[in-house]
Amino acid sequence: MNLPIVLDFASLRALYAAGTTPLELVDQLIARMDAAADPAIFITRRPDEALRAAAKELVARAPQPNSLPLWGVPFAVKDNIDVAGLPTTAGCAEFAYEPEADATVVARLEAAGALVIGKTNLDQFATGLNGTRSPYGAPRCVFDSAYVSGGSSSGSSVTVAAGLAAFALGTDTAGSGRVPAAFNNIVGIKPTPGRVPNTGVVPACRSVDVVTFFASNVADGIAARRVAEGYDGADPFSRKFTNEALPQKLRIGVPSKKDQNFYGNSPYEALYAEAVERARSLGAEIVEFDYAPFRDAAALLYQGPWVAERLAAIEPFYNARADVMDPTVRTIIDGAKQYSAVDAFNGRYELERLRQLTLAEWAKADALLLPTSPDIQTVEAMLADPIALNARFGLYTNFANLLSCSAIAVPAGFTEKGLAFGVTLVAAADKDDALAPFASELHVAAQTGSGIDRAAVPPRIAAEGGSLQIAVVGAHLTGMALNHELVGLGATLLGETRTAPHYKLFALNGTVPPKPGLQRAPGFAGPGIVLEVWELPPAGLGQFVAKIPAPLGVGKIELADGRLVTGFLCEAAALADARDITEFGGWRAYMSEAERRAS
Repeated sequence: MNLPIVLDFASLRALYAAGTTPLELVDQLIARMDAAADPAIFITRRPDEALRAAAKELVARAPQPNSLPLWGVPFAVKDNIDVAGLPTTAGCAEFAYEPEADATVVARLEAAGALVIGKTNLDQFATGLNGTRSPYGAPRCVFDSAYVSGGSSSGSSVTVAAGLAAFALGTDTAGSGRVPAAFNNIVGIKPTPGRVPNTGVVPACRSVDVVTFFASNVADGIAARRVAEGYDGADPFSRKFTNEALPQKLRIGVPSKKDQNFYGNSPYEALYAEAVERARSLGAEIVEFDYAPFRDAAALLYQGPWVAERLAAIEPFYNARADVMDPTVRTIIDGAKQYSAVDAFNGRYELERLRQLTLAEWAKADALLLPTSPDIQTVEAMLADPIALNARFGLYTNFANLLSCSAIAVPAGFTEKGLAFGVTLVAAADKDDALAPFASELHVAAQTGSGIDRAAVPPRIAAEGGSLQIAVVGAHLTGMALNHELVGLGATLLGETRTAPHYKLFALNGTVPPKPGLQRAPGFAGPGIVLEVWELPPAGLGQFVAKIPAPLGVGKIELADGRLVTGFLCEAAALADARDITEFGGWRAYMSEAERRAS
């Protein structure tokens, strides 16, 4: 087995389908991590034997290759996100603690079969966009070690770009899940705030923090996000989201010339102009918009009372041990002291005033195409002028979470010196999925490859409406009698979840093979019924639905996170003599018990 230069989901699944085991893959990954040239990528690697044990445990839990959405997919975790068994440092050894449980996102990803390889370096307390503010060293750009990797999710971006992980978790307050993607020629998926839970994440600015996903291509990043997202009542800022559409022909907003500032970086300026023309060639209508209200909103994050939220996040530690903090991070958080409660309210009022001004600009464009960062700097230069140069990187990113935007950062070219440049598509809230097809096309058309593999060809994503989702609760579940029908139609498993509480499940009489019936039961508060969500082409959905016999019919099923997905509900008349098996929580559990009793 030879690992691809940069890991992607399709290649890993092909290896597993051909007989490679997760343990064999892990052994090669360990060797690759041991040989990595950058010593500052990880703060804590998962011990080799623990990683091997996790691979074995996965196979014991789910023996069939690729039977879970992320079966055997290795991923890295930014070290402000909890992983049970590994310390969380947030880039500060004196702050470190041993979490008792995984962060919600980590738990969901591991349940889907993904394997944590370690905790990655970051700008201390996720305060910075450059990656040099860490006592554990500064991860470097994978194309030139003299240059910064970007931050604060520095180590996570490098793990993906260097082929050590198939995806990695970052966090993003001001651009930390996008800027490092640009500098390392990979994709950064920044969800709409509240879509992915922050439970178990050390906050930077709790009200606007977002967990992000680095991947070699848009499809993989979206797939990982879909597994991790969903409402979590333990996170005060979590919410039940919808999936908003975009028109087929996009109006793409670009800042007017007066709002384009590349700080003298003419190669980046030229690459941005090429990216705009590339978007035009892909069928988008290019429109100019006024960036001023977005720029002014962005300034509030570091030049307004939101700095005080960074102090609120670590106030007890700051009061006791500020002396051990990175000097630049401490200087920034020291600035919180100048703001009062009145300033906080006035800042909020100003943000809402600016939000109203942005509505006129959103009326012109469906999405914005912006330089992810207008500049890049060497580590030496950044250390000499750490605040002013860092601020450049956030010119076109800082507003996105304050204004509740969705965003996807993609590669967009290389300078003559071989430094990577990227652009970001930004849209209004909950257009996360709708952005993905065009973002994917931009990446493919740029012909940059992925990470250090500049020859890689990223997969395309079908345009919105090009694929559909369906929920299954019975014989079509993975490993069950009729699952082959779904797989044969080109369906892809997106993940396992539960229905909302107001559903009951029944074992139908006289069906071959045995099948359940799902019924909506208003007022009932049960555990929710385990189901799987699959994605398949429209033609495949039509063929699939045609095979479903009465008394089942197509309807919308509400999931535990509030989403509505197409699925199959049972006619009430067929349930009169059916057994209520809701107490089992799902068809698989019921069938296991039935088989146990039969034996």
